[in-house]
Amino acid sequence: MQLTRSVLYLPASNARAIEKARGLDADAVILDLEDAVAPDAKAGARRAAVAALEAGGFGPRVGVRVNGLDTPWGADDLTALCVHKPEFVVAPKIESPEAVRDVAARLPQGVALWIMIETPLSVLRLDRIAGAGAPLAALMLGINDFREQMNLVLGHDREPLKPWLAAVVAAARGHGLLAIDGVVNATDDADRLAAECRQGRAFGFDGKSLIHPNQIAAANAAFSPSPAEVARAEEVVAAFAAADAQGKGAIRVGYRMVERLHLEAAHRLLARHAAISTPPRDGPI
Repeated sequence: MQLTRSVLYLPASNARAIEKARGLDADAVILDLEDAVAPDAKAGARRAAVAALEAGGFGPRVGVRVNGLDTPWGADDLTALCVHKPEFVVAPKIESPEAVRDVAARLPQGVALWIMIETPLSVLRLDRIAGAGAPLAALMLGINDFREQMNLVLGHDREPLKPWLAAVVAAARGHGLLAIDGVVNATDDADRLAAECRQGRAFGFDGKSLIHPNQIAAANAAFSPSPAEVARAEEVVAAFAAADAQGKGAIRVGYRMVERLHLEAAHRLLARHAAISTPPRDGPI
């Protein structure tokens, strides 16, 4: 079970942040070569990302967000990652299945591809993009770019964004991908972070993109099954395992009727709970 409750971006050029990230409780960290790095610092950030991957020692899974292939740096970013490979690569501003395949063709074998959904064209082509095939593994909503290009005014409820929140999750679920909600820019606004995490969970996202370590705990809590959810799932599994439930498509559990689809959902929830309860791995990536 691949956990993505908390996915933390950090500038690949920030050595102190990278060192700290090795011991963080995030599920994944992304060494960023794109938005967080100025044009004249791109080459140095690329070298720093490769050095960090070579050194290893990360608790969280490690990915790298490269620059787009339509920029002067994207091709060199992908080439540099062929020796010391991250677990996944994040490609920005993907607007077509052809763009997915172009990046995928340059990835080393075994490296997953996560893509940013952050432009009007990307959301209009979601089904085709999400169906581009392996190694595509996740859709990440890029709210900042999308908001600016759409001229949206977003309050705490993110009301204008709701259709696209649902659309991204539907595309991910339809094609067996992970769905990661966008960032909260106000790193000192704990209430907004908690509200957006609850909203993202309600819409079906697997986790949230973050830009500061102090956001990790809220995301981990929001995207983890609650004790009550675990208890209900265990109850459903136990009920279907009983002798008198064998062969039945629907049974009564307490005061509600549940079907086989609820059993499958219960198993998925318990698998997430088990993954969260497993001690973090040690050693290099």
